[in-house]
Formats: sequence, structure tokens, C-alpha cells
Amino acid sequence: MMEVLSYVRSREEAWKRMLREMVELESPSDDAAAVTRMAEWVAERISSHGRVRLFQGKPYGKHLRCEFKLKGAPVDRRVLALGHLDTVWPIGTLREMPFREEDGRLYGPGVFDMKGGVSFFLMAMEAIRELGLKPAARVSLLLVADEEVGSLNSRPLTEETARGADVALVLEPAMGAEGKLKTARKGTGLFRLQVQGRPSHSGIDFEAGASAVVEMAHQVQTIAGFTQLSRGVTVNPGVLRGGTKANVVAAEAELRGDLRFWKTRDGEALVRKLERLKPADKRCSIHVEAKLNRPALERTAGVKRYFAHARKIAAELGIDLQEASTGGASDGNFVAALGVPVLDGIGAVGDGAHAAHEHIEIHRMPDRVALLVGLLTRPLPPRA
Repeated sequence: MMEVLSYVRSREEAWKRMLREMVELESPSDDAAAVTRMAEWVAERISSHGRVRLFQGKPYGKHLRCEFKLKGAPVDRRVLALGHLDTVWPIGTLREMPFREEDGRLYGPGVFDMKGGVSFFLMAMEAIRELGLKPAARVSLLLVADEEVGSLNSRPLTEETARGADVALVLEPAMGAEGKLKTARKGTGLFRLQVQGRPSHSGIDFEAGASAVVEMAHQVQTIAGFTQLSRGVTVNPGVLRGGTKANVVAAEAELRGDLRFWKTRDGEALVRKLERLKPADKRCSIHVEAKLNRPALERTAGVKRYFAHARKIAAELGIDLQEASTGGASDGNFVAALGVPVLDGIGAVGDGAHAAHEHIEIHRMPDRVALLVGLLTRPLPPRA
């Protein structure tokens, strides 16, 4: 692994130039043309090394999938590298947040989340080719256009691509300054509760009314009670609106909220609880819409096995690789739900995702790229 580390270090300036090009191709989720330009840039860079296909992701940009041509790759094993092309930053952000190097860090919109991780994968594939390393499996890459807005279009493509893979390496940023891998992520869900009451004049005919706002207050207390911190289950009543005027008994109220859970079955139970809600005031009616957006990425036996594999490789590089769990979700959640082991957070070490100080640590690039090389070339753990 030290040969790989040495090679990657020798390519640091070339890597910086590549990453600058990527960051300066601004690619906000809501600009389909911009995200497509990013997909086409990656496609051009790797087209001679594999079979690249772009998929239309309307109303978002194009998704990219590549099956790499690697001499000697075992036909019965496959590794999927998974990432996204879109960022949260609108076109023009570069004027206030230019790509720059400062105090051993690279700054810029999307540099941490997650163009840095994509650049690491491209560097890893270059190292494998240039050093003549034998791959441990066939390698697929999937970069989607809409991860930052929920992956509603790309989810079927992600699931189709992931089926049958031995492991998925998610190129999302690492956890914390130590560069921890994410071996568990909470699942997510959304809900909307609508209450219909009876309007009336609050002074002339108060008793004729049935307040949707008062009924909603009862429901909010009930819903908040679904949180079970000991199980990592949280229900957040996030946005509440109701009524029209101070002197009118409210006819309508609406609540939108968020669900988080470590176990998918707990998320499914939350949905059932929400769907069973009944009005406290029988003169009111309620309507509930609740669904899971992403299943949980659970720390299965397969995840443990691949993390131990990664930890051994990292140790050869002088890195004490650690793992962590997070309440945020990624597209790795979709893959994990298919039974495919997932190592998430394999990308850049840094800070400031979605924030003005977004950056990555330059000195961690070589060991993260070398870790990826090891995961793509060392014999994979046996299947369970």
C-alpha cells in the first residue's frame, strides 16, 4: 500500500487542478443543465476506461453510470461506488465562495459535499491503471443528479444498479476530523397532518365553532410523544400553520414534520401510528399523509465485515480508521435496504457541508485515495 500512497502523493497538484475544474462547474440540484454539464465532464474523463451511460433524470439533470474495464477483474464479484453530482449551492456562489487553497485546505461550493469524494474515486481508478494493480472485483460507478433534493428520480436507478453488488462504497464526506466511516445512518420519513374544523365569529358565535388550531394543538402533543430517544426514534413537528384572523375560530390547520429512526421497522411503526390518529374534538376531522423517504442504513453483519476489511487496509497506511453513526441519510440507505453491505463516508475529510466555510483537508487526500484503492484491489471478504 505504500507504493500506492507514494504514487497518489506525486499526483497532488494534478488532483487539485481536477478538483478545481469540478468545483467551478457549479451544479445546483435545481439547474438541470448545470448538473448535466457536470455529468458530461465526468463522462468525458472516464469514457476511455469503461462503458459510460447517461440517464435522463427529468426534471433534474442526467445521472451517470459507468462499468469500468479492468483487466483480470473476477466476473463473480462487484463493487459499486456511489455518489452524486448535485450540490446545494446556486449558480453564482463562486463569486462569494471561490475555489481557493488556504492553510492546508481547499475551499469552494461542493468541495466537501461531495465533489472531493468523486475526485478521490477518479484518482483511485487512475492509480489502479497506472500501477497495474489487479482489481478484486468488477467496478461500477453511479453518480446521480438529485441526491440533495431527495433522490426521487434516481432511486429506481440506484436500486437497479446496486442489486447483486458485494459492497457499496458511498463517496459522501467522512465523519469528523478523524475521517470516520459511516456504518449506520438513520432512515427518514415525512408527514403532513391537516385538520378541518368549523369556522365561526369568535365574539358573536364562539360556541358554534370548532377550532382546527385547538385540535391541532392536541395532535401536536400526541405526535411529539411518539419520540423515543432511547431507541433513536424522533418525530419533529417542524412547520405549523392555521387559521385566518384573530377573531375567527380557525377552520383549518396544517402540520408538516420529519421522522428519523435507526431501524426501518421503527419508521414503519411511526407511519402506522400517524395514520391511526383520531380527532380529540369529534366536530373536527383530520387527514394524515405519512411515508418513509429513506429506509435506515443498519449496521448489519455484512457492514461489520467490510468495515473490519477497510480497517486492516487503513492500518497498513498508518491510519487508525474508526466508524460512526449519523442521523442524516444518504443514497446508501437505499442500497442497504437491498441487503448490500454499505461503507459510507468514504470520501473527503473536512467540514462545512452546506455552509460558507465548506472545505477539505489536503493532507488527508492521499490516504483516503489509497484506502479506496485497497478496497478495490484487495480480495473481498467472503460472502456470508
